[in-house]
Amino acid sequence: MAALAAKALFPIDIQAGAGAIDDRRVGRVPAQLLAITYGQLADLLHSGVPLLRALEVLQRQTSHARLKHVLGQIQHQIEEGATLAEAMGRYRRVFGEMVVSMVRAGGEGGFLEEALSRVAEFTETQEDLRKRTVGAVVYPVFLMVVGFIVVTVLVVFFVPMFATMFERLEARGELPLPTIILLWVSDHAWIFALASLPALAVGIWFWKYWLETDAGRLWWDRARLRLPTVGPIFLSLAVARFCRVLGTLLHNGVPIIRALSIASDATGNRVLADAIGDASENISAGEPLADPLAASGQFPPTVIEMIAVAEQANNLETVLLDISDGLERRTWRRLDLAVRLLEPILLLLLAGVVLFVVVALLWPILKMGLTA
Repeated sequence: MAALAAKALFPIDIQAGAGAIDDRRVGRVPAQLLAITYGQLADLLHSGVPLLRALEVLQRQTSHARLKHVLGQIQHQIEEGATLAEAMGRYRRVFGEMVVSMVRAGGEGGFLEEALSRVAEFTETQEDLRKRTVGAVVYPVFLMVVGFIVVTVLVVFFVPMFATMFERLEARGELPLPTIILLWVSDHAWIFALASLPALAVGIWFWKYWLETDAGRLWWDRARLRLPTVGPIFLSLAVARFCRVLGTLLHNGVPIIRALSIASDATGNRVLADAIGDASENISAGEPLADPLAASGQFPPTVIEMIAVAEQANNLETVLLDISDGLERRTWRRLDLAVRLLEPILLLLLAGVVLFVVVALLWPILKMGLTA
């Protein structure tokens, strides 16, 4: 309004712009797109392009509606005097606490281009790891879904066709136990499905509601770390994220207390976050980082030893990034092995169920042939 009044203009009609987005409802932006945006912004700034001009170029070339809106709002706030970190901090749901802190450190320390490049590299690495993890479990999940569909079709539609054939054996009490079990399951399948679906929906709702509470989240995070086979994988991924975020923040000049606060949220596990929070309090009292992490009992001994040596050698940020790289490589190998073992287990389980159905159907038929 002030800008219009300065030009002696008065609006006679005001309408909401098409496709306007409420800042409070701005959802997440794909991580891969954010990584590309960070890298392009770093390249433009490194080439001498002014920040406002660089944001204008990025906004014009992106086709993602939410990202275009966010970039436009950031550009507008910078024009009004805000820093890049302050403008991005308004959209923490899009960028995250770590990115905002690194951009703030880069802006205050005069290495904004390097900080953006680091953020782009970190975001892309985390997204690649997530995609590899999801890709590794796609085939086992596919096997489970297909197996469930096959067994359901056999039990619900195929087994009832044999029920009339077995009436004579059932009347004489000569029907085999596997056949009796299979026929009972087939007869009650629809009743079980109708009764279980509402219960399943209520259970899922209650589970999601409970996990949103502090007690539920803490219990689930602790239970995940104790699961056989996959528990060490969850732990390694969480520790790797912590080390990568902390190392990146320290490398870009973020104070260690603030860096620990951000890195604790990046673990995605409340148990580790609480242990890191306790470590942050001890560091404020002058203790080294390795001692409180070791006292928590949640971090692998090798990681603690490497952090202790790095603190003495004064190269903690470099060692943390090396730890993260090594943990991610070992975790991927362990995850790949677990998935390779899961595939034959699921195949054997599916084959066992199908074999039970076939035996339950053929056994009485053979008995009928022998008695005839």
